[in-house]
Amino acid sequence: MKFAYTRLVTEDVSSLASFYEKLLGTPPKGSDDYVELHPEGAILAIVSKKAANYMHGGQWSAGANSSAILEFEVGDVDAERVRVEAFVTDWLQQPKDMPWGNRSMLFRDPDGNPINLFKTAAKP
Repeated sequence: MKFAYTRLVTEDVSSLASFYEKLLGTPPKGSDDYVELHPEGAILAIVSKKAANYMHGGQWSAGANSSAILEFEVGDVDAERVRVEAFVTDWLQQPKDMPWGNRSMLFRDPDGNPINLFKTAAKP
């Protein structure tokens, strides 16, 4: 089995796609109901609540994530903190060193999905 991608359900595809385009530095490709962004090594898909309900049945809740964190490895957490300051407004954790050696910061996207930008600890 191969993990393929993460899909976020939202009420506003355009707005969330714009946020992730700024964060990831890669353009979204798709429509008003579904887009994909392809940063290095992954796919992030964003789908409208209306389209998710139509395609998959049931009732999908936009902006209701309270258990998954999107993780992105970066080269310099502190430099990223300065770069994202202009468009990130909901901070969960300022850059700090974790007990296992990683440097990390956490914030939420406009729909409330938690995001962790981290740098892996140097190997001894």
